[in-house]
Amino acid sequence: MEKKPPSSAKAAQLRSRAEAHLREQKKLSAGVAKTGVDSRRLLHELQVHQIELEMQNAELRQARDALEVALENYTDLYDFAPSGYFTLAATGAILQANLTGATMVGIERSRLVGQSFGRLVSAEFRPAFSTFLEQVFAGEAKQSGDFELAGKGQPHRFVNIEAQCLPNKQECRATVLDITARKVAEAAQIRLEVMTASNRKLEQEIIRRKTLEQALKLSEQQLRQLSHEILLAQEAERKRISRELHDTVLQTLVGISVHLASLTPKPSDNPTSLRRKIAQTQLLVEKSLAMVHRFAVELRPTVLDDLGLIPALHTFMKDFTKRTGVRASLTAYAAVNDLPIDQSAVLYRVALEALNNVAIHAQASAVEVQIKKLPDWIYLTITDDGKSFDVKRVLRTKGNGRLGLLGMRERLEMVGGKFSIKSTPGHGTTVTARIPVTKGGSGKHRKRPLETKS
Repeated sequence: MEKKPPSSAKAAQLRSRAEAHLREQKKLSAGVAKTGVDSRRLLHELQVHQIELEMQNAELRQARDALEVALENYTDLYDFAPSGYFTLAATGAILQANLTGATMVGIERSRLVGQSFGRLVSAEFRPAFSTFLEQVFAGEAKQSGDFELAGKGQPHRFVNIEAQCLPNKQECRATVLDITARKVAEAAQIRLEVMTASNRKLEQEIIRRKTLEQALKLSEQQLRQLSHEILLAQEAERKRISRELHDTVLQTLVGISVHLASLTPKPSDNPTSLRRKIAQTQLLVEKSLAMVHRFAVELRPTVLDDLGLIPALHTFMKDFTKRTGVRASLTAYAAVNDLPIDQSAVLYRVALEALNNVAIHAQASAVEVQIKKLPDWIYLTITDDGKSFDVKRVLRTKGNGRLGLLGMRERLEMVGGKFSIKSTPGHGTTVTARIPVTKGGSGKHRKRPLETKS
């Protein structure tokens, strides 16, 4: 440990002792014979004491100057430090504070001593500060925490307080650092991150909307193209029906008219010839009725509305086999007849379009139609054993084949259904249509499936 310089009181005591010693030497020398030797010795001792006293005085002055410099340095370091320094009692009372700390809280230092530091903390942070102070006096480790100060006439500021209990366990020293700028920067950073996230979401939304806009434009183009193809297909269908009516029904009606004209009684007629002409006329009428019935079935079968989906498909597939020679079988659960008419019509049209495609393109020998019910969906599958084709290429190509597939898809989407087609070389083609099960249906369901083969 560094030795402390003697104080001024000690120097005065040494001087008094030296003077007393000198007086004592004078008294002793009074009773002794004065000799030259004694006088010189006494003078020498006095001179030595004088030098010692002067040296001690010099040391005392140096010590005083050093103490004044140290006190000035301490004052500068303590009072004008960038951080606030407080000495607190266990109760939170302020025992000492530097000028920086007093400036932080906006109270003069002379009035600050004795006040409770907890009152300088914002109300919402006071419970946390009380807990913090208890932890400081409960242990020897340094504690740290962030709090908000609310000084009189001062803006609220955030501070970081580091405190450690002194060895006497009665006081603690606290360093208070202003972190308002850091807190403001952190809040700004949080706001910036929130704005950045919002901007990112906005950019994603803009990209999504642009994508939707592009998809909408493409869909509009496809819709216009599809509408054009539908109009062409309708015109072609009208042309076909017109030709059929002209070439078959009209000619048959003309033939009926000719036969009816020939039925006028003549003297040369006999009953056998008359019956033959009547039979021929009846055949022409039946042929005309069959043609008109076929046209009606193709446009809208009444059996679909009257009896349901299964009889309508059965009737069409029976005629399909007769016309094309392709064996057709139908397997369906009986309750399918209880479907709403819009769903039944969609399934009927999809089956007809798929079967007509089989007749025109597949070169198949057999086709199987199945309708089955799963918990949430009703599935219609049409599977043939004919040749396969490139589905993507057909969908990209303009024509009635593409229009038929798109038409099936559009019909299913109108009732919330989905459409898919799979064509594999050597395994034919399978068209799958599914529609959602209507909740709360009123139809009666039979457990045993109804299988019809044509």
